Amino acid sequence: MTSRRGSSQAQNAIAARRNRRPIVAAAVTAALLPTLFSASACGGPADAATGGGELTVMTWAPSGTGSADRPGMTALAEAVGRDINAKGGLNDRPIRVLTCNEHNTADGAAACAQQAVDAKAVAVLGSYSQYGDSFMPVLERAGIPLIGGYGLSQPEFSSPLSYPVGGGLPALIGGSGRQLVEAGCKAVALVRPDTPAGDNLLGYLANALKPAGIKLLDVKAPEQSADYTPVARKAIGKDEPANCITSALAAEPTGNLLDSYRRLSPKNTRIASVIGSVQQSVVDSTGGDSGPLAGAYVTSWYPPESAKIWDALRSVVHGDSAGGRNVDVSDPGVQTTWVAYEVFRQVSERLAAAGRPLTAKTVTALLDGGEQIDVGLTPPLNWGTTNMLPSTESPRLVNTWVTYQVVKGGRMTLQQPGFVDVRWVLTGSRPPA
Repeated sequence: MTSRRGSSQAQNAIAARRNRRPIVAAAVTAALLPTLFSASACGGPADAATGGGELTVMTWAPSGTGSADRPGMTALAEAVGRDINAKGGLNDRPIRVLTCNEHNTADGAAACAQQAVDAKAVAVLGSYSQYGDSFMPVLERAGIPLIGGYGLSQPEFSSPLSYPVGGGLPALIGGSGRQLVEAGCKAVALVRPDTPAGDNLLGYLANALKPAGIKLLDVKAPEQSADYTPVARKAIGKDEPANCITSALAAEPTGNLLDSYRRLSPKNTRIASVIGSVQQSVVDSTGGDSGPLAGAYVTSWYPPESAKIWDALRSVVHGDSAGGRNVDVSDPGVQTTWVAYEVFRQVSERLAAAGRPLTAKTVTALLDGGEQIDVGLTPPLNWGTTNMLPSTESPRLVNTWVTYQVVKGGRMTLQQPGFVDVRWVLTGSRPPA
């Protein structure tokens, strides 16, 4: 299928009939973000322009826990505020950005959510936690929306107060399967965590491979290990032509897996992965173009980090002299947090234009009303009932589009222009003609 350009409304209307759409250039809208947001450092009010009461939002993520850490997400939220609060706030109102260390525990996730409730936050933006069963009920009782959660837990795709901006691991692994089909793979091994969440990924990949009759091998792996040689050896098998591997481990375990893969030196097996397991920093740390990821296929929610569309994000991160922390702009958690703040910006602008106050209730009402939100970094987002995924488990998974990337010259680049829709994979329906 070929890419198709046009208005956002027209693209949305044909989305069900076509499985690829162009990446919308949003350099202008992305560049406007620094003039519209204001925030505080962790937990404290910021100096900002007056003109209304203070608005509070929150971003959380684990830190100091090991491979699950995503401190860049909270660091970005703070950097966004420090960069812009002195420029007028959001619609002339100062914004207080709270951040919270979720500690990668259920109690920590619930405590962060309760902190948002106690602070009367109007929204939780971005954020990373696998404990949706712990934090979503807290937010639901208070009526606080979660915009742009990373998508690790099922409640993020089912709660009526969750507004995910990406398709989570289901969309990524389904997209990876279709990318490998197009690459000519005849057998695919999925290296995934030996967890219930990992079990679910197997079904999505199977849906993607089934129409092509491709053999699927399930390779369970420990969530953390210093030596993945047995796992890599099983995935490589006899190293026959057109044998492919896709990894759905976290970034640190994937790096260890790649080290074992490199030592085994397969001649015919191709490697693939998904964003979050692999990102530019992983490509760099494993040797770039001379490492095991040279020529690797990668499925992502977004355009590559090298794309100009991320220039506004880079500008905020590089200009943040007060933070003192390095934020990896290739981290999909950082990118998802940026997209979440962009969505919130558009919502606030529309409410202001309509003369309506910005509250948790008005934010959810606007998003539930089916208004299309187009920040340019994803296809247009719409959480209206007519756009819901026909799935009892994941109805809130409205963005079923992914990008295909490949590692060339040590850089992650687009393999083909545009987004690819994998909605049919996620619903188990027939592929489009």
